[in-house]
Amino acid sequence: MTSTPAVLASAQPLSVAARPDLTDGRRIGVLLSHGFTGSPGSMRAWGEHLAAKGYAVEVPRLPGHGTHWRDLNTTTWADWYGEVCRAFEKLAAENDAVVVGGLSMGGALVLRLAADNPDRIAGVVVVNPAVAIKRWDVKLLPVLKHLVGAMPGISSDIKKEGVVESAYQHTPLKATHSMMSAWPVLVADLGAITAPLLYFRSTVDHVVDELSEPLILDRISSTDVTVTRLEESYHVATVDNDAERIFADSAAFIARVTAS
Repeated sequence: MTSTPAVLASAQPLSVAARPDLTDGRRIGVLLSHGFTGSPGSMRAWGEHLAAKGYAVEVPRLPGHGTHWRDLNTTTWADWYGEVCRAFEKLAAENDAVVVGGLSMGGALVLRLAADNPDRIAGVVVVNPAVAIKRWDVKLLPVLKHLVGAMPGISSDIKKEGVVESAYQHTPLKATHSMMSAWPVLVADLGAITAPLLYFRSTVDHVVDELSEPLILDRISSTDVTVTRLEESYHVATVDNDAERIFADSAAFIARVTAS
C-alpha cells in the first residue's frame, strides 16, 4: 500500500469563496499559481490580500510540491497544468469572471491557461514568469535526469533579509526536464493570448534570466499590457520588498478588467 506524502504546513492550499457584497454584487474569482519547487506559501499573503477585498481565491498546491523533492520527480508539466485547470474550472463555475496569476513556472502555467481559454479569462497577472532559459547545460537534461536525481535548489532568491521561501532545497531533474520541454509549445501558442496582461519583473533575478520577457511580450496578442519593474525584489517577489506593490497593483488591475 502506497502512503500519501505528508504535506508541509506552509504548503497547504488556499481556497476562499467570493464576497460579492464587497465587489458591487459580482462574483470575481482569482487563481494564483506558485512556482517550480515552491508551494502555496509563496502566494498565501497575496491571496489573502485579494480575498479581503471580496474576491474568491484559489491557490492550489501543484502535484509533487510541498512534500519532499523526490515526489516532484514523479510528476510532470501535465500534472501541474491539470491542477491549475481544476482550480480554474472551479472558479469559472462559481463566479462571473476569473483572473489568473502566477509566479515563475506558475506564470507559465497561467499563460498556458490563457492561451487555451482566450474567451474565458478576464486578465492575467505574472511575476517573473519563465518560458525559456539561456543556460547551455539544460541541453544535457535528457541524459542527466537518468544519472542525477537533483541539483542544488533555486529557492529563496529574496532580497528582503530574514525571509525564506517555503520551497525545496533541491531541483529535481526529471521534473525540470518536463517543465522545460513544455516551454517551446507554450511560446509557439502565446499569440492566442488576448486577455489584458499585468507583467511584474524584478530588475535583479538570479533564477529567471532576461530571455523570457521579450518572448512573451512580443508574441502575445493582448493590446492591454502593463509592465511594472520591481526594483527592490529578487525572483520570489511575492514575499520580497515589493510584495505590497504587487498586491495593490494586481487588486486594482482585477477591479478594472472585471468591471461590468
